[in-house]
Amino acid sequence: MTLTLSDIQAAHDRIKPYIIETPVLRLHNLEEILGCEVYVKLENMQRTKAFKLRGVMNALLQLTDEELNHGVVTSSSGNHGHAVAYASKMLGIKATVAVPDTAPPFKLQKIKEYGAEVIHTTVEERFKLQESLVDEFGYTLIPPFNDYRIMAGQGTIGLEIMNQLPDVDHIFVPASGGGLISGIATAVKETKDSVKIHGAEPANLPKFSESLKNKKLTQVENKGTIADGLVSIIPGEKNFQIVQNYVDTFHTISEEAIKMGQKLMLMEAKILTEISSSIAIGGIVNGEIKVHPEDKVCFVITGGNLGFDQLDYIKDIKY
Repeated sequence: MTLTLSDIQAAHDRIKPYIIETPVLRLHNLEEILGCEVYVKLENMQRTKAFKLRGVMNALLQLTDEELNHGVVTSSSGNHGHAVAYASKMLGIKATVAVPDTAPPFKLQKIKEYGAEVIHTTVEERFKLQESLVDEFGYTLIPPFNDYRIMAGQGTIGLEIMNQLPDVDHIFVPASGGGLISGIATAVKETKDSVKIHGAEPANLPKFSESLKNKKLTQVENKGTIADGLVSIIPGEKNFQIVQNYVDTFHTISEEAIKMGQKLMLMEAKILTEISSSIAIGGIVNGEIKVHPEDKVCFVITGGNLGFDQLDYIKDIKY
């Protein structure tokens, strides 16, 4: 099995009643600073305020009644767990979320608000824990990224971008395990191959860059990152195969640049985003990614779930 454009189109039809078709906006205020035409796909305006609901709904809506009755389990640093909790409450089923210690309190609270059971773990141990819960309680696993149903749901963002901005030249996508970028890349490349897809990940956790260089899945040392939504230390196996086929470049972005991107979005674009969302914008501001004035560039803004305590550092950041 693999992921196809028809899978993503079917996912779009399936989840349409449950999601928002989020806008693509042109941000003229950022164009002189970034040196290109700037567009943003605003998934921070999605239900649950992040893109993750798309993949979760596509997966849950394909489960059997028996699987739903057993309840579902996942591991998540925040937004995926939030989406699983929200969707499970809507469908009236039990949800359990293994939450790594990198999850911000704000996101953790959202998971709990929707009634999911929370079990604390680490980034390194979270997938082992979710598998043990499946074995012990018979839960149905809803993976955060290494699943074709999840990828198809996330890929609906690519379909919407191609409809909303058909002449786009470049799309930048934040990457953790790879569910989002593999879905978007499949949707876009199988619609219009000339559009360039670029991944952006923290330089502290360069799992895709290292895996692509080594031509095999590579686990990297967990050096930590302020981008709490991008903490995976190894790509998903299914995701990596698609990234190899469809993603044009991968960029590693410094912690300083990641912070610069969020401050720029808040102070100049007047859009509140999670720090993970603006990683590629920060990379351009800091000279770590190169663009050209004639380029139409769309940045996928993955979410807007954050607490005010996560903005304390902004006053000291210069761009």
